[in-house]
Amino acid sequence: MKKILVLCTGNSCRSQIAHGFLNHYTAKNIEVFSAGIEAHGVNPKAIETLAEIGIDISKNTSNLVNEYLKISFDYIITVCDNAKESCPIFPLGKAIRSHQNFLDPSRKSGDKETVKEEFRKVREEINSFCKNFVSKNLTK
Repeated sequence: MKKILVLCTGNSCRSQIAHGFLNHYTAKNIEVFSAGIEAHGVNPKAIETLAEIGIDISKNTSNLVNEYLKISFDYIITVCDNAKESCPIFPLGKAIRSHQNFLDPSRKSGDKETVKEEFRKVREEINSFCKNFVSKNLTK
């Protein structure tokens, strides 16, 4: 079974959204994990934004990357520059690393609708990235 780790700073938005899409687009022989350099809790707006399109991440947990150091990953995906720079060495396996920086939608200020639109925009950017990642790496 192939294992994927999605990593960002707080494991609250971007990595959780990517985790949801990767689970959605992959077969049962793929196991997806997500973690952060810190653990901020899953952002309710990330849950809501994915629920709008039928993907449920409401049972996901926010985890620290150190919890997964003993797992042999096939792929490690960093979704923010901070995570890429802070990503620890995983002693097991030879994971293929992939990186794409996405803006943190939780940092958007403004009224409720402005913030909601930012989450949707980042969701669609992550969606495109995940579709492409799965197509290039997991459908052979």
